[in-house]
Amino acid sequence: MAAVTSSRDSIAAAVEAVIPGARADLERLVRIPSIWADPAHAADTEASAAAVAELAGALNPASVQIIRADGGAPAVVAQWPAPEGQPTVLLYAHHDVQPTGGDEQWTSPPFEPTGRDGRLYGRGAADDKAGVMTHLAVLRAYEGRPPVGVTLFVEGEEESGSPTLPALLAEHHELLAADVIVIADSANPAVDVPALTTSLRGLVDVVVEVSLLERPLHSGVFGGPVGDALTALTHALASLHDEKGEVAVDGLQRNEGTDAAAVTMPEEAFRAEAGLVEGAELLGTGTLAERVWHKPAIAVLGIDAPSVAESANVLLPKARAMVSMRLAPGEDTLGAREKLSAHLRAHVPWGAKVDITPGSGVAEPVALDATGSAYDAARRAFTEAYGNTTVETGIGGSIPFIAEFARTFPGAAVLVTGVGDPSSRWHGIDESLSLSMFATGVRAEAFFLEELRVTDM
Repeated sequence: MAAVTSSRDSIAAAVEAVIPGARADLERLVRIPSIWADPAHAADTEASAAAVAELAGALNPASVQIIRADGGAPAVVAQWPAPEGQPTVLLYAHHDVQPTGGDEQWTSPPFEPTGRDGRLYGRGAADDKAGVMTHLAVLRAYEGRPPVGVTLFVEGEEESGSPTLPALLAEHHELLAADVIVIADSANPAVDVPALTTSLRGLVDVVVEVSLLERPLHSGVFGGPVGDALTALTHALASLHDEKGEVAVDGLQRNEGTDAAAVTMPEEAFRAEAGLVEGAELLGTGTLAERVWHKPAIAVLGIDAPSVAESANVLLPKARAMVSMRLAPGEDTLGAREKLSAHLRAHVPWGAKVDITPGSGVAEPVALDATGSAYDAARRAFTEAYGNTTVETGIGGSIPFIAEFARTFPGAAVLVTGVGDPSSRWHGIDESLSLSMFATGVRAEAFFLEELRVTDM
């Protein structure tokens, strides 16, 4: 694509003019508890989709509709057709949000957006209703007449793993086809440093059940020569890491990654953001970026066993645990799950019976090709808007649908942009959005659309 810029000053002024209204509408969206994963909030998710459709419809699209597949959550699609000879850009975000984690733990109510110290607090303020409003604010700045074709696609079940997204993409393939896909659902390394996320870890989990006895036994009469299932299970779980905290499962992918070398994570800030207690050690070796973005990680998410309050002097016949593993980019997802399962089987002691079943969490790791004209245009636009060089980063989390987009539209450039920063606490208590970064991000995306405009027509 050959592109030149029009007046950056006029675009920036238009963005500045729409930011107050965009913040007000972001607060409106945050007030809707669109927790699709909770059936009690199904109606709220429907209301959230309707609100997004209304906001998009006010910008004179050629069409706006709410779609769904296989009984899934409502998604919004709106289209602004490309002027002759211009490319089409798909702007993606999602309007569903995570559960609050306990309303009483928030400094201010999670669904009552609250401004403090230059940040907007509320569930979804960053993840990902900021992404929704970034796209809508850019379209407002262009008064509903963007310089390229735009398809706005706002999903409703990303926080549930996007289970019906493949069906949606297949059913509406022509509607959603684009030359460039912008996914506003990641984070920048700092509020003033723009990033393009080019690698994401994958995810698998398993449920491991250990059986050692036919029935509970008195620990005094039989304890010693007879073991218990919970202790056998904990032996296996303890074997998942070596003495340095590195994942000890053999044969897993581990990468260095050029993006990890470009971004420095200060350890003190990382520890503070994680909330580590004093004296707690960080696990593994290598830089923090390497450990978070390019190495596997394992966590035990839950154990089924009596609570301390309900415990008795008996040897437990069975115990089970949910084990979750993040995968480095380039890893084979199902192969890695089998390696984890084989490791657990080999490390359960005392001849105990082991049953392992796949969990529901499966996400492919992603490594995006950050070359080509769309990426060049994004680097120019974002660097100009932020005043700092655009960097490439990874994230330790998993976004399953990115691989699905890349697979469904193999000819499109896929860009993942940041609407959060290290203080945003996505999925956590007191989630928040930097309001200054929000405004800069809108300006950057507006510049990007102009950069994509073909002028040698």
